[in-house]
Amino acid sequence: MTYRKTVRTAFVATGLALSTATFIAMPASAADPVYTSFFSNVAVGGYDPVAYFTQSKPVKGSKKYQLSHTGAKWYFSSQANLDAFQANPAAYAPQYGGYCAWAVSQGYTASGNPKNWAIEGGKLYLNYNDDVQQTWDGDRSGFIELANGNWPAVLN
Repeated sequence: MTYRKTVRTAFVATGLALSTATFIAMPASAADPVYTSFFSNVAVGGYDPVAYFTQSKPVKGSKKYQLSHTGAKWYFSSQANLDAFQANPAAYAPQYGGYCAWAVSQGYTASGNPKNWAIEGGKLYLNYNDDVQQTWDGDRSGFIELANGNWPAVLN
């Protein structure tokens, strides 16, 4: 094999590995898994988890209001929201570490999309996309029961 062909082959293999890795859900920490993307260590895609409860919509957080929790960075839209989260993270953090709730109910993980969300029973759930959200909305309590049974074993 020529040098040029070897370099090209290595480049293509690296590119495929990197492009594939962007779709793999990675926990931020083995002890307290939180979904973050492969190239970032930011939870909930940089959205403010408290805002889902206080503003009933996804709101982008700011680096100005951030804290480190469970091995990930969490962004908030205000100091008040950061303080609320810091006082009681379990009340605001998405279930299943922010992984797709429906996927966890099916026995695997997928990334949670901060724009596909619901609050059910006072808990925040994220899902992969609009289609998955629609399926999940059809039987939230049933899927939550399944997901609770699968979590955190699906991470293995």
